[in-house]
Amino acid sequence: MSKSQYETFETHEPYGPDVSVEPYGRDMSVHSADTLPYGLYEDTYRPAYEAQAYFVADPVLPRQGGGGGGGVGGGTGVAQAGSAPEEEACDAEMPAGVSGRAARRRRARGAERPESTVRRLLPQALVVAFLAGGTTAFIANDKAIELTVEGKQRTLHTFADDVRELLAEEGVHAGAHDMIVPAPGTALASGDTVAVRYGRPVRLTLDGERREVWTTAHTVEGALDELGVRAEGAYLSASRSQPIGRAGLALDVRTERAVTIMADGRPRTIRTNAATVGEAIAEAGIILHGQDITSVPPASFPRDGQTVTVLRVSGAREVREEQIPFDVQRTEDPTLFKGTEVVVQPGRPGLRRDTYLLRTVNGVKEKPRRETSEVVRKPRPQIVKVGTKPRPTSVAGADGLNWHGLAACESGGRPDAVDPSGMYGGLYQFDTHTWHSLGGNGRPQEASAEEQTFRAKKLYVRRGATPWPHCGARLHG
Repeated sequence: MSKSQYETFETHEPYGPDVSVEPYGRDMSVHSADTLPYGLYEDTYRPAYEAQAYFVADPVLPRQGGGGGGGVGGGTGVAQAGSAPEEEACDAEMPAGVSGRAARRRRARGAERPESTVRRLLPQALVVAFLAGGTTAFIANDKAIELTVEGKQRTLHTFADDVRELLAEEGVHAGAHDMIVPAPGTALASGDTVAVRYGRPVRLTLDGERREVWTTAHTVEGALDELGVRAEGAYLSASRSQPIGRAGLALDVRTERAVTIMADGRPRTIRTNAATVGEAIAEAGIILHGQDITSVPPASFPRDGQTVTVLRVSGAREVREEQIPFDVQRTEDPTLFKGTEVVVQPGRPGLRRDTYLLRTVNGVKEKPRRETSEVVRKPRPQIVKVGTKPRPTSVAGADGLNWHGLAACESGGRPDAVDPSGMYGGLYQFDTHTWHSLGGNGRPQEASAEEQTFRAKKLYVRRGATPWPHCGARLHG
């Protein structure tokens, strides 16, 4: 018990209709009154920050006399404002011992100033308005969206402002090849529909050309429609209904093409989805025989509108032998007079064997074409010695004779002359034996005119004019 005469005490009893009677007498019943209806007392369960804003009242001093007895103080002096009819109704329902206390409370409330009541009610009105506005905004921002991911549809509520936020909220990750409708930056409104379809890689070989494309279709047929591939009459390596997983698939497509085959003098146009020119020729009912060829390689891909010509080829191979010319190799010989050449090794031509292809194409003969060449015998070179020894200027006893006249009589003045029998040759018609005995090499007709005259002078010194019985007299003429 405080010693201050201004200090009051308040007890909080459980809510209920019962009224407890204190053991100290009737005057203590103010602490055990029934809980009044909402609005007559403050809400003791409000949070501290609301209690401070909502309950601001003037201080009330405790009474020191009068009234119904001199018990312990009559309450805290803080109460909610209420209307007179409500208070009368409360008095009618309360027990007799409580009505006196209610009357005192009415008098205390009647004594409150109007501005105190306004200060107490204004924060309540502001809070109510704030809560009402927040609830309205909460309801306005909540959107019902229909989200479809890969054909799986569901309806959800979201506060996302646009499609990108919604997908992030739902953990839907989309890549560069995925399709999102509407676009990720599109604002959302309640009732909107958002669809997501994932891209799938397709390793497409279209009419022989390979490339990688992306599609959001779930089947091969859908992918062909999405890629704009004409599939009527086309060859497909997979069925149209085959599903395409997220990992994609490899697809070979050969569209139908018009190809013209020219064979045996007439054209044949077919529509085909063949993979090679050879297959297209077979589909046209044309058979290739033996050496027949086509204007384009049979393994190439047939293009739309292409014309392929079949060439009927016949022919044989012919072997021909041809000579290979020999080379002449000349070497200097200091033992021979200048202008003298002696063949040491006669040359021999080589032999080459060639194989030629003789063809007839569509009835027309072609120029023979050499296919192979083989050397059967290599050529042997001819070796010739060339004299470098200076010639003597004269032969004693024979320099003053008419050698020009003798040569004119014997050979007509020709150094390479040979008689009809082949035994004598040169300016002075030497036989080979006599020529060699005079120091000559080879045959006399192969030596120069100067050497032949030199050898003739030597012969004259030995035997006189007798070697030339018919023309020897010319030497002195």
